[in-house]
Amino acid sequence: MKTTDSSHQFIVIEGPIGVGKTSLARRLCASLSAQGVLEQAADNPFLERFYRNPRAGALPAQLYFLFQRAQQLASLKQQDLFAPLRVADYLLEKDRLFARVILDDAEYELYEQVYEKLDIEAPKPDLVVYLQAPVDVLLERIGKRGIGYEQRIERDYLERLNEAYARFFHEYEAAPLLIVNAASIDPINNPADYDELLAAIQRMKRGRLYYNPLHSHGI
Repeated sequence: MKTTDSSHQFIVIEGPIGVGKTSLARRLCASLSAQGVLEQAADNPFLERFYRNPRAGALPAQLYFLFQRAQQLASLKQQDLFAPLRVADYLLEKDRLFARVILDDAEYELYEQVYEKLDIEAPKPDLVVYLQAPVDVLLERIGKRGIGYEQRIERDYLERLNEAYARFFHEYEAAPLLIVNAASIDPINNPADYDELLAAIQRMKRGRLYYNPLHSHGI
């Protein structure tokens, strides 16, 4: 299904590791003829080190992502203001969320100093889609996609990350927010799930809405 019927200019898909945000962002780009703004996790040379030894790899992995995202978002600011719809798979604020979860206090203080010096002006989304799923679902999906270093991800880390996301979006008011129960739907492989979610995204104009499908087409 391909459509360009969208009043949005900048949609952000967010959620914890394994919930399916990048896959959804890519599919939305195809449906809406949108430009993708996607984080390049595979390019981070410190990510495997982080999953193998979180204490040793956390700071360089997080700083690499911060520089990568800052450069990517700065390039967007320099582009034509009348560029087509964009769909991103991250909020810049997510960077701080991860940093607070994985860094100790001294590392986080250093990270904050670097963050402030960069003075990043990120474009403001006009819709954020927050995908939620419990840790058991995340672990199952991470296992299925079979990325080697991700198999080291521990339950405790995902639990802390899920809690951090829930706190963050409980207070989030910077843009309209669609909160999606993504545990029992498969919008990537099931056309009916995708069409229903796409319709909910296109209807969303303001405020905060919980999208909780009453049925499951199966994962």
